[in-house]
Amino acid sequence: MHEVFDSATARSVMERACVDAGLPSQGAQQIALGENAVFALEGPGVVVRVGRDAGLLERARREVRVASWLAREGVPAVRPADGAPEPALVDGHPVSFWRRLPDPVRPAGGADLAGLLRRVHALGRPPFPLPPRDLLSGVGRWLAAAEGHIDPADADYLAWRRDAFAEKSEGLAPLLPPGPVHGDALLRNVHVGPDGPVLVDLETVADDMREHDLVVMWLMRDRFGMPEEEYRAFTCTYGWDVSEWEGAAVLRGARETASAAWVAQHAPGDPRARAEFERRVASLRNGDPSVRWRPF
Repeated sequence: MHEVFDSATARSVMERACVDAGLPSQGAQQIALGENAVFALEGPGVVVRVGRDAGLLERARREVRVASWLAREGVPAVRPADGAPEPALVDGHPVSFWRRLPDPVRPAGGADLAGLLRRVHALGRPPFPLPPRDLLSGVGRWLAAAEGHIDPADADYLAWRRDAFAEKSEGLAPLLPPGPVHGDALLRNVHVGPDGPVLVDLETVADDMREHDLVVMWLMRDRFGMPEEEYRAFTCTYGWDVSEWEGAAVLRGARETASAAWVAQHAPGDPRARAEFERRVASLRNGDPSVRWRPF
């Protein structure tokens, strides 16, 4: 059985990390819990990210390098906290410190995301290596975290889909020139503050097919019920609709597999996550694209 990564565990790690960094943790507000728990500190304008397990340390360190590189390139994105220590393990969890963004002035829209992606996709490669965008690399980890809380047959099915789509993906011929991608181009990963939209959650920035970033919104429209006009705003601003590409269905299938497995890691501590996991897996088994998935 794996350690349950819940709010209490994450807060304990955050508090110890703040002591080590000389930052106040009293009154810190938890603002997210996924692969990372995110806490906003009172006063110093700092956000603390606590990773789910030690295996994510290198990714956290790369995320800080990516953020600093985007700053040099003038791309609006989150920035590491001033004077923050290098991401390190605290009680077996990677911890990093970030500048707190101002409160949003409005929700992000498709045009905001597309504009930021155009800027990222116009960049050359950074002076440090980026990994490929292996959408499916987390599937085994997410399913393992849910062991004993999900049907083993569902886990086996997603593992089979992972392997099948990994093989199919190897043969894809992209239409766009490959290079830096955000890797998780969701509307929730755009924050619109008083100075305009900025990219957040840079942990999946990769060097791969640009189409990876465009398939996400197609899936959000079809699986999560995002309004058609939002998708049109996205494709018009970017200048291309990825669903017209013959390889799009393969990347979408891989993304759906990863999205279903991602929910599983929350099943040990949240019955809603288990229900949503089962809903997603059943729709994939039945080949029913009309089943709407619920955001989690």
